[in-house]
Amino acid sequence: MTTVFLGGSRRISRLNADIRERLDRIIEQNFEVIIGDANGADKAIQTYLHSKNYSHVEVFCSGGVCRNNVGRWNQRTVAADKRNRDFDFYATKDRLMADEATVGFMLWDGSSVGTILNVFRLVDRHKKARIYDVSGKQFRDFSNSAHLESFISSCGLEVARKIKQKLALECREGASTSQPSSPWTNLNDCERKGRIAN
Repeated sequence: MTTVFLGGSRRISRLNADIRERLDRIIEQNFEVIIGDANGADKAIQTYLHSKNYSHVEVFCSGGVCRNNVGRWNQRTVAADKRNRDFDFYATKDRLMADEATVGFMLWDGSSVGTILNVFRLVDRHKKARIYDVSGKQFRDFSNSAHLESFISSCGLEVARKIKQKLALECREGASTSQPSSPWTNLNDCERKGRIAN
């Protein structure tokens, strides 16, 4: 059974024809969908799936409160260690979705670090991910660390710097959820293999 982790940047609120076509393929193949509850891409995708009366959806929420569940689908609340509703508060939920998905499809606004971290989480678990870059109107596929390294190198300096900073934290925080064979099981491995080189 294919389970697709859908998500993306909070700045994205509209889905163009390219995105809708990809979502239609997911619907046609009756794939299971797991998605977060954030405003932006999560809510826009939820709204589209609901408009298609699609039922194979589960919404993941952090800390017991679901911000958006447009289709009133099954929802899973994920306990978060932190009280502050910051970046790290939602990371536990995102890691769990990466664990349970078989593939990922993310919408990227050209600067969202969280979206790239979800691609990292999937690739780190030896799963494929696809990004749709809304600003460039193009798809990018990721199936290994080299694809991700190349992608980060092509980002602007400031975006790349922010991604590398968060990757360093993710390597440390997410180590316990990575597969044993993962090449990025801790921060030292990340640095040694050049994943987050300054």
